[in-house]
Amino acid sequence: GCKAIGSRWVLAEKDNYDGTLERRKARIVAQGFSQRPGVDFFETFAPTAKFASIRTVLALAAIEDLHLRSFDISHAFINGDLDVVVYMRQPEGFHEGGPEMVCQLDKALYGLRQAARLWRLKLMSVLVDKMGFTCIHSDNSIYVFQKDDVRVIMPVFVDDGTMASNCLQILDTLVTELATHFKLRDLGETSYLLGIHITRDRGQHRLYLSQRKYILEMLERYHMGECTPVTTPMDPGLRLSKAMSPATDEEREEMAGVPYINAVGSLLYLTQGTRPDISYAVGVLCRFCAYPGQAHWKAVKHLFRYLKGTLDLKLAYGGPSFSAAPKELFSAYSDADHGGNPDNGRSTSVYVLHIGAGAVSWSSKLQPFVTKSTTEAEYVAGVDAGSEVLWMRNLLTEYGYRVEGASTLHMDNQSAISTSKHPEHHGRMKHLDLRFYWLREKVEEGIIRPVFIPTDQMPADILTKALARDRVVKCREMLGLVE
Repeated sequence: GCKAIGSRWVLAEKDNYDGTLERRKARIVAQGFSQRPGVDFFETFAPTAKFASIRTVLALAAIEDLHLRSFDISHAFINGDLDVVVYMRQPEGFHEGGPEMVCQLDKALYGLRQAARLWRLKLMSVLVDKMGFTCIHSDNSIYVFQKDDVRVIMPVFVDDGTMASNCLQILDTLVTELATHFKLRDLGETSYLLGIHITRDRGQHRLYLSQRKYILEMLERYHMGECTPVTTPMDPGLRLSKAMSPATDEEREEMAGVPYINAVGSLLYLTQGTRPDISYAVGVLCRFCAYPGQAHWKAVKHLFRYLKGTLDLKLAYGGPSFSAAPKELFSAYSDADHGGNPDNGRSTSVYVLHIGAGAVSWSSKLQPFVTKSTTEAEYVAGVDAGSEVLWMRNLLTEYGYRVEGASTLHMDNQSAISTSKHPEHHGRMKHLDLRFYWLREKVEEGIIRPVFIPTDQMPADILTKALARDRVVKCREMLGLVE
């Protein structure tokens, strides 16, 4: 009366950063798509470490000269303990008994709907209950170990872990202890993480993140490897809209074979990793995934050409030690355009958070409604930035750092700053939903301090609109992107 799910082999090759073959992998994968909810599985949610959290750890490692150590847990999902009975047909090449014989799974397997969740629960039980780590609330995939003056921060992305600590010996001890619970590969000092190449100059307290290999592979995949470079992510005079989508059958047929969605997805991963300078362009291109036209595809290729000319850009972290030069642990910037979307008149909210020399968190996205003035657009962007500021304060506190005083939020609109401090401009702002007055409450509590900054000193400006070359270069430098 039970239903057995299928299985199949998955073969893959894993490369080093320089493109050479590291190893070949063969894996039995369960065909979890045939599992029945409420029978073969229940909960499936499993968190992964956020890029902003990981970049924050790397920025702190550069500033505080922390040791970095990486490891990879082999066949992580098979460590999970199944909480329901699941039957699976025997994999090809390993058949025993008659044709009616199937496997009853004792452990989770890749492909099962609940496998990621079960693995996460298993890992957390080992780290927290047996090794003395604490799973933080600000990001449930980051664990902190504290003993006397020794601290270890460990982000985990599924089966890839990275430890940052001020003590090299404790890293050896923890990796050895973890190896008694799971089969793992000790990768040594961190040099490659989630497709990002990491280099360090410890003498200068500098750390660099690069996705050069990823960009080259992406350009080759979309036949742009030999394209001519350009100097801006998007043409400053270009305003893409839905009106540029295909209107005739011939135009639709012409775009049918264009890998627009795949290309934009590849670019999205890049901007989430190390390239905040292309966030605005990618955000605009994402709006047309349903019905892309030739103008939209041309903008994608323009962005590829920009990446071709900026292959060697690296996101740099570093600066004076917090103990040597006491100051705010991070700085925040918010900005917005007004009515930049020609299709619905909505504005773009952006924010950037810096630790030391480089940006660790950024966002560029459309606001959820039409704003009636620049003041309103900037104020709504400030609310979004304020939320990120509070999250960063909580994150750093759970990392073990003391966040004292108000966090500075830089804005380039005096009216928005006044509105965040006092109930001014009532006639223009009285229609706002009550939730947007949250920022004013945090300002009154002394948690956030809005400060004016001229537009030419605003690093977030490149996330709000398409800029000319000189302004692109200056904003890149302020974001911490260097060659």
